[in-house]
Amino acid sequence: MRILIVSDAWVPQINGVVRTYQRMCEELMARGHTVAVIGPDRFRTIPCPSYPEIRLAVDAWYKLGSMMAAFKPDAVHIATEGPLGLAARRWRRRQGAPFTTSFHTRFPDYLEARTRIPAAWTYRWIRRFHAPAQRVMVPTPSMRETLRGHGFDNLHLWGRGVDTALFHPARSAKDRDFLNLPRPIFTCVGRVAVEKNIRAFLDLDLPGSKLIVGDGPQRAELAKKYPNARFVGAKIGADLARHYQAADVFVFPSKTDTFGLVLVEALACGVPVAAYPVTGPLDVIGNADVGRLDADLGRAARAALTLSRSACRAHALTYSWDRSVDQFLEGLTGARLEKQAA
Repeated sequence: MRILIVSDAWVPQINGVVRTYQRMCEELMARGHTVAVIGPDRFRTIPCPSYPEIRLAVDAWYKLGSMMAAFKPDAVHIATEGPLGLAARRWRRRQGAPFTTSFHTRFPDYLEARTRIPAAWTYRWIRRFHAPAQRVMVPTPSMRETLRGHGFDNLHLWGRGVDTALFHPARSAKDRDFLNLPRPIFTCVGRVAVEKNIRAFLDLDLPGSKLIVGDGPQRAELAKKYPNARFVGAKIGADLARHYQAADVFVFPSKTDTFGLVLVEALACGVPVAAYPVTGPLDVIGNADVGRLDADLGRAARAALTLSRSACRAHALTYSWDRSVDQFLEGLTGARLEKQAA
């Protein structure tokens, strides 16, 4: 099958959405599918207001249609609600052709955190964006229920996997000590931005050290305000894995993520999780004894110190990319069959 993915989030951005689609493309091609991604790297772009690391395509309306037609896709998946997603949606609707979408980011909640625009207003617009899709792919059961509450239809579960060859426990205690920080080390990995609620982590009264891995618009401000925390910037690949491995507890302060790929990556490295009891952590941790979910994040972080690292690794091994690819293909093929039947 020839699969075209259109996404406003793509390299050189470093985030969970980009890493998910990079791995998905690899897995799909390994199964014999032909896959292409149209991202902002193919267009003239401008920086996103208040978030210059993200580039927005400005000429998608004029170029995207011919690019899509040239690929001759059997299935089109629209990953994001940005300029490219809007243009792809318009072209497919003009052709009367099916497409699927996915809900990766709680943009209405992010916007409310940044501007105080009520999330309910933006959810109405987001719902209209996804309404024509044959399938709207969502990462977790709790996110599916949240979107149903906002009036979304045609929701299809598409879970995530983890690269357990890359993300694995440290080979020795010595390998975990390269940071030379007082233990216990409480680590947070992710975009350093207001919607990730990293300030809540930095405000906690915890023993040992706090490590923040990631970059973003709040990094300079938070690094200045919290000089006792260690900010090391964004990491990728094996370097990211060893920063996970060095941690004693992975602290996830976000209340707005739809899944939290970093949760599974930390668990795969044998690191227990502390988080709020919200979408993402509730789905990934569930009732497993590999994390502590508490409205008091500090209490959760301290309690997580006693958890088994081997149990964390075992739990992460249940997150298979094979299963994720199966679910993704089910969403695509189901949409195609529905259109043919109509």
